[in-house]
Amino acid sequence: MLARLRHLILSTKPQSRSASTRNSNRSTKGLSLPTPEYTMPKTPRPTSNGGIAKSNPYVGAATRKPAKSSASNNNIFKMNTDIGQHILKNPGVAQAIVDKADLKQSDIVLEIGPGTGNLTARILEKAKKVIAVEQDPRMAAEVTKRFQGTPQGKRLELILGDAIKMEKFPYFDVCISNTPYQISSPLTFRLLATSPSPRSCILMFQREFAMRLFAKPGDKLFSRLSVNAQMWAKVDHVMKVGKNNFNPPPQVESNVVRITPKNPRPRVSYDEWDGLLRICFVRKNRVLRQAFLGTTSVMDMLEGNYRTFCAQNDILLDDSPLDPAAAEASMDVDMAPAEEEAEEPSAMDLDDEDDVPSFFKEPAPRVKTPARKARGRVSALVRTKVNKVLTTDTQLENKRARLCDEGDFLRMLVAFNEEGIHFA
Repeated sequence: MLARLRHLILSTKPQSRSASTRNSNRSTKGLSLPTPEYTMPKTPRPTSNGGIAKSNPYVGAATRKPAKSSASNNNIFKMNTDIGQHILKNPGVAQAIVDKADLKQSDIVLEIGPGTGNLTARILEKAKKVIAVEQDPRMAAEVTKRFQGTPQGKRLELILGDAIKMEKFPYFDVCISNTPYQISSPLTFRLLATSPSPRSCILMFQREFAMRLFAKPGDKLFSRLSVNAQMWAKVDHVMKVGKNNFNPPPQVESNVVRITPKNPRPRVSYDEWDGLLRICFVRKNRVLRQAFLGTTSVMDMLEGNYRTFCAQNDILLDDSPLDPAAAEASMDVDMAPAEEEAEEPSAMDLDDEDDVPSFFKEPAPRVKTPARKARGRVSALVRTKVNKVLTTDTQLENKRARLCDEGDFLRMLVAFNEEGIHFA
């Protein structure tokens, strides 16, 4: 029994590795096992280049999607070119404009249309304070965000609104502006009429508009703007600026000019002076006699002003109707230069059409009728005074506005005022 148990224990004892290997080889010896015909392929790793290996960066370049430009990624909003939003992007030009202003550390600078603040940042480096007037709320928010929390932000005052519609500009020493071209003319007149006058104005204008500031009598671009600018200020050309320096680029080239108001200021009422020029330059190729006596709206305005002048100075007027003989003489004065009316005004005849109020704009030509409104003695008196100023006092009745210089307009204004005729 014991011998049988010992035999069973020994038969169940595990064999060593080498013994089991030898037994396995004996059992498979002489047998041919089939080899595997298919192996699972490895899944290729995805690449970031659309399946192109990194070792060949130029292979398949045409199949890659073009990356978006950084300019489009940084474009926060679309510029509104209808209100003249052309941002000056050239830092060299912006720095040159600020350098030409000769700013002092105590200066208060008025900036019209700061845009995204490219000029504003350079002005704040040299001036005591900047008052920026911006019409677009998006631009105003961008400028505020740019300087918020910075030391320069404490010296920046932002006014949201239209600069032309402001009742009065705050006090400032220098005006610097990348001027929206749509407001170039009214802004220039507004700055020239500002009292006290600023020390200087550095303004960016459309090139043709800038050339009108320098025009002399007889030049094609000579206009009311030319006379006003040269009467009240000295105008200097600073630099030319190409349209590629803006974003988006405008369709015209630009010029930077410096307007330095005369000091002391000419002792002439600006409203009187500009009122006279408005009448003369409605049609700058028309003789002055026709510009005054041949325009009913102008004579009606001068008659109203003369009545106001007489009321303020306690001058009695005889407003009774004219007798037939005097009425005939008055009509002869009106119809004397009738041949001038037949001239067809050219495009260059119209001066500053956008700046001329509707009161001065002549209506479309109508068929003339023989019926005329009966005039009183005051109307005849005003016409006689106007005729005397043009023919006797100044002898400018046959001269055209585009050929008159600053002295001619001054003589005319003095003569009209001496007769009690005013333009404001």
